[in-house]
Amino acid sequence: MEAKHSMEAKNFMEEKPSIEKTQSMEEKELHVVKKHKDTVFRMLYNDREKLLELYNALNGTVYEDTGDLEICTLENAIYMGFKNDVSFLFDSEMCLYEHQSSFNPNMPLRDLFYIARQLQKYVTGKTLYSSKLVQIPVPRFVVFYNGTQEQPERRMLRLSDAFEKKVSSPELEVTVTMLNINLGKNRELMEKCKTLREYCMFVECIRRYAAQMDIAEAVERAVTECIRNDILADFLSAQRAEVIAMSIFEYNEEEEMKKIRADEFSVGRETGKEEGKAEGKAEFVLDLLENLGEIPDGLRERILSETDLTILKKWFSEAVKAKTIREFMEQTGLTGIT
Repeated sequence: MEAKHSMEAKNFMEEKPSIEKTQSMEEKELHVVKKHKDTVFRMLYNDREKLLELYNALNGTVYEDTGDLEICTLENAIYMGFKNDVSFLFDSEMCLYEHQSSFNPNMPLRDLFYIARQLQKYVTGKTLYSSKLVQIPVPRFVVFYNGTQEQPERRMLRLSDAFEKKVSSPELEVTVTMLNINLGKNRELMEKCKTLREYCMFVECIRRYAAQMDIAEAVERAVTECIRNDILADFLSAQRAEVIAMSIFEYNEEEEMKKIRADEFSVGRETGKEEGKAEGKAEFVLDLLENLGEIPDGLRERILSETDLTILKKWFSEAVKAKTIREFMEQTGLTGIT
């Protein structure tokens, strides 16, 4: 099997420039916004051995040769404003891995834009007008979620969920697997992947200290403690300064996003109509509840039908604090709705 992979990789390299070598071409074709700020997850998994370990854990495989794995993450430009943490070619698959600390239901659309660009680069030098079928790797999309709001261990996000009109058999579909990697979740995966498990322990350590002190000091302490306890010890020791800077940035960015959402809610829809403002605020409440899981149809309808801005503001506050949809319903007196 591995010999087959090596031959495929060799043929691919001979037939066309590698994806990595076409980066300069990409920058000429695209509007460059700015270089994406690295994250600890992205930096950690820019290592082929760690990436192969994660791939094996996800797929139940035992591959050992990293020579067949080609990292092909778009580095220098954010295509259409979207970035991706890690993308790579292996075993005739193009895998897109993304880490997130907040739930984003738009990942299928984002991944669609990203994979389209990657595949365009993959077939460089081949004609799509030939009678011969141009083969492409199988796209795989995975999101690793470790936010503070409750999410199921596994959740499937589909592009068709965003369609303005529901259809029984979508002619275009993108399916993203979102895995909750908070401590205690997806135990089987964590047991198989030491690096991912220790990354989650590191994040949890930062959160524990951040609840007690300034984030800069919290990160410093977390790094020191993890090194002492042999948690990502080699990585943290070698990249200590960069990891500390990135972790502080990530934490502040997450807090800033929470503030932005709160500001957006307070503004509402500036349509000049009370109904428009109410509708906008109701949508913000639903956005927050989406982070907590599946919203019962009755609850969704009840929230959308509310026109009293005072009540909607109260619901928004409860949605921000709630850890589950059940908790939100209990705090707002909406428990009788199904």
